[in-house]
Amino acid sequence: MDALQNNKGCRLGEILLRTGAVCQEQLDYALSVQSQKGRSARLGEILLSMGMISENCLAEALSVQLGLPFYSLSQYYAEPEAIQQVPHAVAKRLNLVPLFHIDEKNLFVVMADPLDLTARDEVGALTGCGLRIGIAAKKDIQDNLDRLYSLHDKLEGAIPDTSKEREGIPWKQENIPPFTDSDAPIIEFVNRLIRQAVSEGASDIHLEVQEGGGCARFRVDGLLSTVFDYPSSFHHALVSRLKVMANMDIAERRKPQDGRIWIAADGRHIDLRISTLLTINGEKAVLRILDKERALRGLDSLGLGTDDRNKLEMFCSAPWGILLVTGPTGSGKSTSLYALLQKLNRPDINIVTVEDPVEYAISGLNQVQVNEKAGLTFESALRSILRQDPDKIMVGEIRDRETAQIAVRAALTGHFVISTLHTNDAPSAVTRMIDMGIPPFLVSASLMGVVAQRLVRLLCPLCREEYELDPRTCDMAGVPRGTRAFRPRGCSKCRNGYRGRSGIFEIMVIDEGLRRIILDGAGETALRQAALRQGMRTLRQSGINAVLTGSTSMEEVLSATL
Repeated sequence: MDALQNNKGCRLGEILLRTGAVCQEQLDYALSVQSQKGRSARLGEILLSMGMISENCLAEALSVQLGLPFYSLSQYYAEPEAIQQVPHAVAKRLNLVPLFHIDEKNLFVVMADPLDLTARDEVGALTGCGLRIGIAAKKDIQDNLDRLYSLHDKLEGAIPDTSKEREGIPWKQENIPPFTDSDAPIIEFVNRLIRQAVSEGASDIHLEVQEGGGCARFRVDGLLSTVFDYPSSFHHALVSRLKVMANMDIAERRKPQDGRIWIAADGRHIDLRISTLLTINGEKAVLRILDKERALRGLDSLGLGTDDRNKLEMFCSAPWGILLVTGPTGSGKSTSLYALLQKLNRPDINIVTVEDPVEYAISGLNQVQVNEKAGLTFESALRSILRQDPDKIMVGEIRDRETAQIAVRAALTGHFVISTLHTNDAPSAVTRMIDMGIPPFLVSASLMGVVAQRLVRLLCPLCREEYELDPRTCDMAGVPRGTRAFRPRGCSKCRNGYRGRSGIFEIMVIDEGLRRIILDGAGETALRQAALRQGMRTLRQSGINAVLTGSTSMEEVLSATL
């Protein structure tokens, strides 16, 4: 209530007028309607009923007027203990969400109407806690309430069947009985968990157990966030269910296992790769979500500038040579490889890939999956591929000297080879190949280009706000002082002001000048300087260009590049 008292002098109409949400004429008309209806009529509700402002706009204005934080619920998960204290029906009736406990005596609640003292008193009496209030749009609460409660409700239904011992056999024992009808809550819960992750665009699901209990986390746009916590007794049942779905050995817990699950979700076929690993607290399971419809994109959707796009088009038209795509794990290398393959894919071209594993099946390609247990390694597969009359070859990753040697030989005998390499930037790919044992003259003769990349989160176009970069940041970024850019704000349609990701690229074309430098055995620094003189843009420069066009924020680029 302190925030409400301290901001009583700030009028809602003035805030809406100052932010441009309404014009003076609209405000005057709404005020006249308010005077006719009496003192009990609220200006915000009048403007809302007339369609002059949105619910989101009203909530943001109220947050300024009352000095309370504004929340976009799509980016949050409720604390299980908080959800337990306020029944779903009560939260729905009062248009509020209990998000988390500040401490043992205080609960943080997000409300559509923070001035509804009756609702606040009811929740306070129900929970026995003091309330700290945040604001969200009414529609945002309604849209997210079922999501925030559904997993918890299903978890509550499943726990009684899994926390007890069955027929005297504790869950920690490795001989787990087969699933029966009594396990239906577990099955439904796992299915709901996966569907929710797919609908939220998660790339991974983490199920892990610590001393205090288990938790599920989703990775969305590169960031992990906790979905919910659950008792550790529930964890083993979840992992066992996933093992059953993936045809893995549920009795084997000591050794790491890998499996695969195909499901249908949101009308699409989804491929899940599951990996389990025994930690000191129990088995951790990670599910990689491979959504073909979202991942298989053309060059147009990678976030390439015109110049970078032209360079990749040039690489795709080359009859032979090696093109390397580099970057750390999770930088979008596979997405770029598949985009290149789709560009190259034509009926008159024989394209063969060797991958570990094959992530997406593409019609028209001959895709080979590595199987080291059967003796099919990258090296042996590549040797066989060269006898299959290929035009274009994709190698999932160059990991060792033998694979690198065969790739170079393939390029020098008239094949176009694309592959990935784990390096931090484009010039270091050259020194990495040489460090693997490939002589500089072969690297110089075979390498056509290197694409280094990173993924950055994209600003939400609906709520991003423009501001002026401070002089120090301008100097560091190499842009004129006074340059304006955009930063995240947050709304009901995004996560903390970001929605989706895109690539930033550093593309090095190996021309005759760079070939001579490689042949002379020059170091990475000399190679970088020569590439910059040739016109190569660094990852940092590519990111700053994205900042200036409003695609991403300066903070995002600075955290992703050096």
